[in-house]
Amino acid sequence: MMKRVSVFFAFMLFCVAALAQKQMIPNPITGGYFADPTIVKDKGHYFIYATIDPWGAKELAVLETTDFVKFTRHHINWPTKEACTSPTSLDEMVWAPSVVKGKDNKFYMYVAVGGEIWGGVGNTPLGPWKNLKKDNTPMVKSTDYPNVHNIDPDCFIDSDGSIYLYWGSGYKWINGHCMAVKLKDDMVSFDGAPKDITTPHFFEGAHLVKRNKTYYLMFSEGKAIDASYQVGYAKGNSPLGPFQEDEHRVILSTSADSTVIGPGHHTTFVEKGQRYILYHRIFPQKESFVLRQLCLDSLNFDSNGNIKKVSTKGVQKFN
Repeated sequence: MMKRVSVFFAFMLFCVAALAQKQMIPNPITGGYFADPTIVKDKGHYFIYATIDPWGAKELAVLETTDFVKFTRHHINWPTKEACTSPTSLDEMVWAPSVVKGKDNKFYMYVAVGGEIWGGVGNTPLGPWKNLKKDNTPMVKSTDYPNVHNIDPDCFIDSDGSIYLYWGSGYKWINGHCMAVKLKDDMVSFDGAPKDITTPHFFEGAHLVKRNKTYYLMFSEGKAIDASYQVGYAKGNSPLGPFQEDEHRVILSTSADSTVIGPGHHTTFVEKGQRYILYHRIFPQKESFVLRQLCLDSLNFDSNGNIKKVSTKGVQKFN
């Protein structure tokens, strides 16, 4: 009898363990309306920085988590609309950050405020943050490049330690441009002149990924306000291109049943050898503004080095 009871409890423990392994992180991953996420990990904690909807606020949203189930929201001292305003600023709020951990173990943020690119540095993911430029000016002014909407920065640190900054969008949902430049080790000075590396379908939201010896310029295309918004990519042999699109370009788009609408402006990260894509999707609504939600899915490659279509069903909980 005791043997049967032991076997029964062993079986039940096995079932509980199996169910726990299959528990999912659902999409959206958290309540609230946020967009344009970036993410950094420090001491076992993830920090997600994002635009606050609708269409930005005077600060960023910062969400801390260890499991993508429970989140703690923080307020950081920088960037703010007040601190990041220049004589050339446009009437736009705080948008679309990119945060990386530098070679010096400090944290570096690139963010769009007022249609300009600003750079900041902090000793921890929560700061305190300060402008990378001592004169408190933007890295890229709104007037610097004709026809380029200077928003949506993305910082990429290559395996050899070289640093690159990407940014750019268009106006009135046309004329998207992607600018790229190598940064010096101070993480703020340009090492050469910025290049226009725009591909045919690029509109905004550049994100650079390297796998083996291939560089993937990922981006958002279409209109951020409707179901045409989607994620595509192009391949290149260097961080500054040239990049070529092909028939595999679109990897994340509005689903046929409209459970996912207008997914885009993403980032990626690697956890235990698996790459993930963190992005926003549109929350259906009747208002004239767009509310967006954060989602998380796996990002995988095929044997030819192409990015596979993203399954939008969420991911298993991290162990």
